Amino acid sequence: MASPEVSGEGSDTDAFRAELRGWLDEHLSAEVAEASERSAEGGTLELLRAWNRTLADGGWAAPAWPFEYGGREADVPEQLAYLEEMSRARAPGPVNVIGVSNIAPAIMQFGTDEQKARFLGPMLRGDEIWSQGMSEPDAGSDLAALRTAAVEDGDDFVINGQKTWNSMGHYADWCQLYVRTDLTAKKHAGITCFLVDLRTPGIEARPLTTMTGGQTFAELFFTDARIPRSAMLGPLHAGWSVAMTTLSNERAGVARLHLSLANRLDDLLADPRARRGLDDPVLRQRLARVYAGIRCMRFLTERSLADPSAAGAGGSLAKLSWAWCDQELADVAVSLIGLDALEGRDHWALNLLAVRQASIAGGTTEINKNIIGEHLLGLPR
Repeated sequence: MASPEVSGEGSDTDAFRAELRGWLDEHLSAEVAEASERSAEGGTLELLRAWNRTLADGGWAAPAWPFEYGGREADVPEQLAYLEEMSRARAPGPVNVIGVSNIAPAIMQFGTDEQKARFLGPMLRGDEIWSQGMSEPDAGSDLAALRTAAVEDGDDFVINGQKTWNSMGHYADWCQLYVRTDLTAKKHAGITCFLVDLRTPGIEARPLTTMTGGQTFAELFFTDARIPRSAMLGPLHAGWSVAMTTLSNERAGVARLHLSLANRLDDLLADPRARRGLDDPVLRQRLARVYAGIRCMRFLTERSLADPSAAGAGGSLAKLSWAWCDQELADVAVSLIGLDALEGRDHWALNLLAVRQASIAGGTTEINKNIIGEHLLGLPR
């Protein structure tokens, strides 16, 4: 069910799409496309970083970015065309998925000229990998409950505490870190954001092993780590605004994952083992609901691209839709294929385990339902 091209495209978008398709035909190798299906610990990181540099050199690493930072200032139809063509070719995007999609917009909005010049280029090219330092053992979806603290000491801040579930944390060079700088302020105040070099003395990254056996996450420990004041992103004690900018991009960005879900559904329907289960009307109905859900996510993608400023509650709606589609597709796949899907390290067995995180990462389903209820439906708190 690969998504069709955007209807009613103008000549500019047609030319944009044709240029990208021709560029991918020339530059994308089968080895790189296959590497996108494996995690970084599978030995693909350097290959994907080399591909990232190729994307950046061609102007395709972040086409929505401004020209001055290496983008193409692509409009909404062009961004949709980009996502569709990359998905069609099974082409990996930038290594810095979190950095390019979430952290970079915050740096563009809140960063100094020096920070923009220093960080955006290496981030775009994949020369430096970034992670987010938000979640803590006792502050996951409730970000404002974070306790990792930074204390002013001259021109530095001394940081102590712990972060967890940092995507690519043990591979990352830098971290967009949120810490409490005013212990007396109200819950959502007194938080500051820093751009932290993870090679700083006093910082330790430990990989976390998930139930799939992968190590795509880490936990970070800070022990008297000294961070210069120049690393602050945005004003002192105003980190909540930076966090909301970052999270709105993260939650709205998941709407774009409808293309990877569409590819996975195509793979399922092409699996001969799954076809045997299509005689069951209940399974066919569940499959149709997943198909409809993925198609609806496409409209959420268009909305989030057209109006990024409205990505707050709308982003929560996109996140909720993605989590349901991701988990239901995995469940339906195993139901269609049967016990064969659960033998050994079958792709569908690993996927069934991997998607459990979909309703937790980027804000739990319960938190996102509260946001939707209060801010979109006008329900009482």
